[in-house]
Amino acid sequence: MHSILLMNPLITPDPGLVIWTIIIFGLLVLLLGKFAFKPIVASLAERQDAIQTALDSAKKAKEEMVALQAKNEDLLKEAKEERNKMLAETKELSIKILEDSREKAKLEYGRLIENARKDFQTEKTAALMQLKNEAGKLAIEISEQLLRKELSDKAAQESLVSALVNEAKLN
Repeated sequence: MHSILLMNPLITPDPGLVIWTIIIFGLLVLLLGKFAFKPIVASLAERQDAIQTALDSAKKAKEEMVALQAKNEDLLKEAKEERNKMLAETKELSIKILEDSREKAKLEYGRLIENARKDFQTEKTAALMQLKNEAGKLAIEISEQLLRKELSDKAAQESLVSALVNEAKLN
C-alpha cells in the first residue's frame, strides 16, 4: 500500500511542479496584496474607525447621561428645598394670620365687652336716676299730702316752721 501512494503523481514531489507552485503562489500573493489586501485592510481600518467612533459616542452619551442625571437630581433637590421653603413660609404666614385674627378677635371681644359694660352702666345709671326721680316724686307727693293734712291748721304750720328753723340753725 505504501508503494501505491508513492506512485501517485500528485503526491510525489516533482521539482518543476514545486517551482511553478511557488511562482504562482508568489504572484497570487503579489496580486492579492496589490488589489485585494489594500481594500480589505482599508475596509477593516474604516470599520475599526467606525466602531471606535460608535464606542466614543456611546461613552460620551453615557457621560452626558450621568451629567444630566446629576443635574436632574440637583434640580429635584432644589425643587424639594424650594417646596419645603414655600411650605414653611406658608405655615408661618398661616400662623401669623391666625394669631392676628385671634388678636383682632380678642380686641373686638374686649371692645364689645367694654361697650356692653358702658351700656349696662349707662342703663343702670338711667334706671337709678329714674328710680330716684320716681322715689323723689313719690316722696314729694307723700310729703305734700302729709303737709296738707298736718298743715291744715295754723298752729301746726307755725310749729313746723319753728322746728325747721331750729334744725337749720343746728346744722
